[in-house]
Amino acid sequence: MLKAPGDQPRILVTNDDGINAPGLKVMEAIAKEISDEVWVIAPEVNHSGAGHSLTLRRPLRTRRVSERHYAIDGTPTDCVLLALQNILEEQRIDLILSGVNHGHNLGEDVTYSGTIAAAMEATLLQVPAIAFSQACRDRHPVKWKTAQDWGAQIIRPLLSMEWPKDVLINVNFPDCVAQSVKGVQVTRQGKQKLGDELIERIDPRGEPYVWIGLSRDQVDHADGTDVAAVRDHWVSVTPIQLDMTHHPSFAKLTNLLTQR
Repeated sequence: MLKAPGDQPRILVTNDDGINAPGLKVMEAIAKEISDEVWVIAPEVNHSGAGHSLTLRRPLRTRRVSERHYAIDGTPTDCVLLALQNILEEQRIDLILSGVNHGHNLGEDVTYSGTIAAAMEATLLQVPAIAFSQACRDRHPVKWKTAQDWGAQIIRPLLSMEWPKDVLINVNFPDCVAQSVKGVQVTRQGKQKLGDELIERIDPRGEPYVWIGLSRDQVDHADGTDVAAVRDHWVSVTPIQLDMTHHPSFAKLTNLLTQR
């Protein structure tokens, strides 16, 4: 349980799209439905696709934007680390909300996503964390109101949960208006790998370059996956664990490599 009944959690909001991203404002609005104790600490610029990267080769700078709002010239991981161990080290943060990301984070997206990475860093630092993403299509208006209308409904029941150790929650809202959302599904991670499309071009100086496109090879979008749920207009909620050990292989490898 994050807080005793009746108490408000102290919430940190962050993202990977940057301090001026519209999704960050949506995330803050959702957080303020839950608590009056809300802080916002986010990257200065967009860090989509940064994964769980940490800035180690240069110093980091913090800019106070306004009361309880700070921008960090680093990655989402940097933001969470500095928030918990520097800017807010005297404050006990009860919950970290990362997002709302512009675009979904489904399947293998979780290994690339800075939105997920911020929640991972929080989890490593033993603070419960939820990542939020709003599915959308290119060159179409993002349906932020879907995330805003459903966000607090997802968070409130989780406040009373005995939070599992080393687990974060990944939430994806479908690309439909709020009234068309069918409900919530707890899902497993599906598969839809980025990088199926490589676009080769020549720059003005005659040098070749490659753009990594957004085409995806959908391998596992069966019922019960996050991919299928969002496709079918459900809110997908997936628990993600930090332990990436493949336990079924453990005994086999032990016998194969150590029993000699």
